[in-house]
Amino acid sequence: MSLQVEKLEKNMAKLTIEVSAEELEKAIEGAYQKNKNKISIPGFRKGKAPRKMIEQMYGKSVFYEDAANALIPDAYDKALEECEEQIVSSPKIDVTQLEAGKPFIFTAEVALKPEVTLGKYKGVKVDKIEVKVTDEEVDAEINRERESNARTINVEDRAVKDGDMTVIDFEGFVDGVAFEGGKGENHSLTIGSGSFIPGFEEGLIGAELNKETEVNVTFPEDYHAAELAGKPAVFKCTVKEIKEKQLPDLDDEFASEVSDFDTMAEYREDVQKKLTSKKEEEAKIAKEEAVLDAVIADAKMEIPDAMLETQQRQLLENFAQRIQAQGLSLEQYMQFTGLTAQTMMEQLKPEALKRIQSRLVLEAVAAAEKMEATEEDFEAEIKSIAESYQMEADKVKELLGEQGAKQVKEDICVRKAADFIVDNAKEAKAAAKKTTKKEKAAEEKPEEA
Repeated sequence: MSLQVEKLEKNMAKLTIEVSAEELEKAIEGAYQKNKNKISIPGFRKGKAPRKMIEQMYGKSVFYEDAANALIPDAYDKALEECEEQIVSSPKIDVTQLEAGKPFIFTAEVALKPEVTLGKYKGVKVDKIEVKVTDEEVDAEINRERESNARTINVEDRAVKDGDMTVIDFEGFVDGVAFEGGKGENHSLTIGSGSFIPGFEEGLIGAELNKETEVNVTFPEDYHAAELAGKPAVFKCTVKEIKEKQLPDLDDEFASEVSDFDTMAEYREDVQKKLTSKKEEEAKIAKEEAVLDAVIADAKMEIPDAMLETQQRQLLENFAQRIQAQGLSLEQYMQFTGLTAQTMMEQLKPEALKRIQSRLVLEAVAAAEKMEATEEDFEAEIKSIAESYQMEADKVKELLGEQGAKQVKEDICVRKAADFIVDNAKEAKAAAKKTTKKEKAAEEKPEEA
């Protein structure tokens, strides 16, 4: 195999890969052996027709496509090993010569890793994010826990009220005539959920168990059934079940049931600490994002379209794998949402671009600061990977191989670079909005009587 590299504009390159005529002949013979049992030739049993006879009947190129498909992956991988350029996209393959007795030649158009010219990356100024947890936020968190611990009880001694969970039978009439689709039995309905047309659920408030109640409503003007749009209707309803949520009292007993604390005061303090910790982590992530955005904005790089498209496809594949784990194929997801693969690719474009820019910039920072992954760093990372997959560290190293180990070390350097730019950033309080003279005058102007 031989390789020629031609650099193109916008960080693209064309690799011309040549495979010997002997290798091509082997691949053609392999294609013949693979397909001969599928081909019928008069006078021969399936699988017994000589290759020359098949080529004479179907043309010399009958096995070329399969031969090329067999040769390209291995030849391209060898070219990658030989190529000194850093290739960062999937190849666009084009066959330029495919004929028995001659070398097989194909080209692969690929994106090359762009050069990054760093701007300012030390001492980047970002707004300081104040972390404060209010009493209202603590109350809201406790009430969420209270809601999740509520009991549902049957109610038989009162009428329906807002928030109740009911089971109803109903039938709707317009001008005294029942209309299609307006009847239901044993229908579950939470009052106030907005599941029915406006006025229906409110009309059930005050209804008693097992007694027919008439609910008067008017269908919306834009109702999907044109024959009902804008018309008044009467629903005859019977409430068969009423249930309500019974919330636990906010006392020491509640605290001991939902936490490791004996008193409400201790539980409340713990909730505040956890919310504070969560907000601090969110503030840390927001700071990292702000610093990285500033460094990216001040850097110069030209991202090839092919590199961006490769990242978009990777994100789409990752998404497909996640929903597949939930029992849904990407095709089913697109049917349900009405999206196409192209639409999803376009939606993923901003995230793909940000990922590429972030990685390139942090790699450039790591190089500028001469950062390295020490043996201790590498061993700690391998240990962490081994623990997460419940494997032996040596097995992880074996599976990673030389290329995988190199990738792990590069990832360590990228994380060091991220920590570096954040640690060297300068935080400043967000500037207060300046009041113009016109606004100040308006504020000082006395109200007219």
